[in-house]
Amino acid sequence: MRVAVVGGKLQGVEAAYLAQQAGWQVLLIDRTPDVPARGLAHTFIQADVTANTSDMSNIFQDMDIIIPALENNKALQSLKDLAKRKGFPLAYDEAAYAVTSSKKKSNSLFKELCLPAPQPWPECGFPVIIKPSGLSGSQGIRIIHNREGLASICKGKNPYNGNWIIQEFLEGPSYSLEVVGINGNYRSLQPTIIEVDTSFDCKRVVAPAHLSEALENRFDEIAIAVAEAINLRGIMDIEVILHKNELKVLEIDARLPSQTPTVVLKSTGINMLELLHEIFTRETIPNIPPIADEKEVIYEHIRVGTDSLEVSGEHIISEAGILRYRTDFFGADEALTDFEPDHRNWVATLILTGKTKEKVAQKHRRVLETIRETFGMRECADSFPE
Repeated sequence: MRVAVVGGKLQGVEAAYLAQQAGWQVLLIDRTPDVPARGLAHTFIQADVTANTSDMSNIFQDMDIIIPALENNKALQSLKDLAKRKGFPLAYDEAAYAVTSSKKKSNSLFKELCLPAPQPWPECGFPVIIKPSGLSGSQGIRIIHNREGLASICKGKNPYNGNWIIQEFLEGPSYSLEVVGINGNYRSLQPTIIEVDTSFDCKRVVAPAHLSEALENRFDEIAIAVAEAINLRGIMDIEVILHKNELKVLEIDARLPSQTPTVVLKSTGINMLELLHEIFTRETIPNIPPIADEKEVIYEHIRVGTDSLEVSGEHIISEAGILRYRTDFFGADEALTDFEPDHRNWVATLILTGKTKEKVAQKHRRVLETIRETFGMRECADSFPE
């Protein structure tokens, strides 16, 4: 199997890692030479997919599937047009992505489906959370505690102009769930726990989520309802927050997610990239056996400095240099890292597994202690939203 991954940052790292785990040959394409995913690919081509489609056509004709791992609309359009002309299998659902890449459109969908979600401002009081409508993940997210703070962020602009999403700030644990499928046939996978840093950037993913049966069934109902409403073709992830024992929908994304697919793979053995290949090449969803014997998984990002060890959000990985795959990394089962023995500044994504929650937690503590002791650090900083 040969896969072309277009885009070498967080999504590209995820796609390249999953492909390697499936035993596939990975070609990575990016216009920047030192992107993080380059070290996880067998072959790298530095190219702009919007610049010369004839060159791209020659490259893609030998690929079994093409994975767009970026959010550049011009690049996505170029890939879609080329795939349509040449019949290349491109794992991209343009219509679903158009809805989910806009928080404004997504929130309208939640309202239309009568799904529980945070109340919009000014129907709610303060504090509120403010998000740019068209940016993904945690980009631009802030908590605002009063009208003065809101006015300073919006800088006199009308907060209802569609550029901002302003809604009540809810406290509680966050969970993510992937849905895959096509033509009305959908299957949800394994819920995972999402932990974020002070910038609401995902720093850690944990599985299994250990939700009650009632909450897991409700999560599944919500996810399937959204997938059906957008007529999903491929994959979508949905993030919720558990507030006062009710799951409330935060956001959705119809694209290959970053981070959670690796965690689901390590916990259940299900590789979402293999599912995408079935959907986009055979137009069917493969038979997925019921999940059983889940392993406990902790997946987190760390940054090591001259005298510091910090657990931080995924931005430290997207801003890193070329990552390499390591096993038994300071006691971690696996790691994706730019670590070099003679460098004191590096980052890593740690992947740890265990038979029980207690055992993986013990392993996690040992790994961080080993890194601290090896480099002479006093403590590990692990921040949470304020």
